Amino acid sequence: MTPYAPPPQPLALYGPEFAADPRSHYRRLRAHGPLAPVRLAPGIDALLVTDYQAAVDLLRDTHTFTKDPRAWQATVPDDSPVLPILGYRPTALFSDGEVHARYRAAINDSLALIEPHALRAEVARVAQRLIGTFAATGSGDLIAQYARLLPLHVLVTSFGVPPGDADRIVDGVAGMFGSGANAASAYADLVQVVTELVAARRRRPRRDLTSYLLGHPAGLDNDETVRQITLIMSAGHDPTTNLIGNALLHMLTDPRYAGSLHGGAMTAHEAIDEVLWQDPPLANLAAHYPRHDTEFHGVRLRAGALVLVSYAAANSRAEPGSSGPEPSAPDHAVRSGAGAHLAWSAGPHRCPAKQPALLIAMTAIEQITSQLCDAELAVPVSGLTWRPGPFHRALVRLPVRFTPVDMSAEAHRLRTAGDTADEPPAVSTGP
Repeated sequence: MTPYAPPPQPLALYGPEFAADPRSHYRRLRAHGPLAPVRLAPGIDALLVTDYQAAVDLLRDTHTFTKDPRAWQATVPDDSPVLPILGYRPTALFSDGEVHARYRAAINDSLALIEPHALRAEVARVAQRLIGTFAATGSGDLIAQYARLLPLHVLVTSFGVPPGDADRIVDGVAGMFGSGANAASAYADLVQVVTELVAARRRRPRRDLTSYLLGHPAGLDNDETVRQITLIMSAGHDPTTNLIGNALLHMLTDPRYAGSLHGGAMTAHEAIDEVLWQDPPLANLAAHYPRHDTEFHGVRLRAGALVLVSYAAANSRAEPGSSGPEPSAPDHAVRSGAGAHLAWSAGPHRCPAKQPALLIAMTAIEQITSQLCDAELAVPVSGLTWRPGPFHRALVRLPVRFTPVDMSAEAHRLRTAGDTADEPPAVSTGP
């Protein structure tokens, strides 16, 4: 067993310092072995897996580890800002065995109702409408005015959320991923909105995913349905927003993509793939808890301890034997494992929404690069700010400038095309 020196204290993964430069933090953590102690919020410590093989072993080991956090949660203050992400709910994310299989079946069958061709057409239509709201100005924020709104539209229409509640949905999902004091209240409001939606659909079903979940053979009660929907929304909105934003930033700043906005050789698909390796939208998550005291990859773990996977750190590593800085450019990075990144996780809890999320992100990027083909960053890269928090990799803003484009006629046509939540165009009527 390789002897690793334990760090003097857990390394903080919250606050602006970590958000601005997570890679230097990951380098420091790797120096202490495949698992290292971190601090997620004041008083909340965990072990973070930074090694690819250790991460895969953890994600697949259902015998040694459980996903149920309740024993660990009993040791955490009720007002901890990490509980909106890590606290127990009756969902597939926090379950094992038959319970997990029951919830997962309901989620998988519901997501299967999202038809890829219809989804692509819908995302393209909404993307053009959103671009039309700022194209004539010659500038815009591709996070607030674009990446943050596209996944929201799909969720709102697919689940039948009333249009007036759309902002509460996105604020609740974005807020729960932070590490501040408002995380708990943001999640509570998200639950309240979805609870009202589920109660309405229990009384009067419609052709949407909420009604389908309620009628699924798994027999979910109202609270179970609420929790699966909030899980899908939290996993489907904020990470997809981050994926779009991070990939657009990658294309705007990596010299290999020069000309891509004009139809160059490097594609949106390649940008997304590289971002999933280098800056995955969910950087650190996959909470697991040892069922008993054990040793894992040379590290002793006590029963119930919180162990997280760093998808970002495990995806790539420095050159073997190198003491210098890790490569920052994706074409020079040394990738870990046998060629598969961990941005979608692995094992029984692998992300079930991979294909819809990829389709949304790819279509969103293709629309921007085709409509605003000379877009460039409006501020230096050093002037960009990343949202603080231990779990995500997310830009606050992505300001760009470009030659103004008159899309008023197209935007008017799209606004009058009948965009309603009552008839979600990307959802089929049955499995």
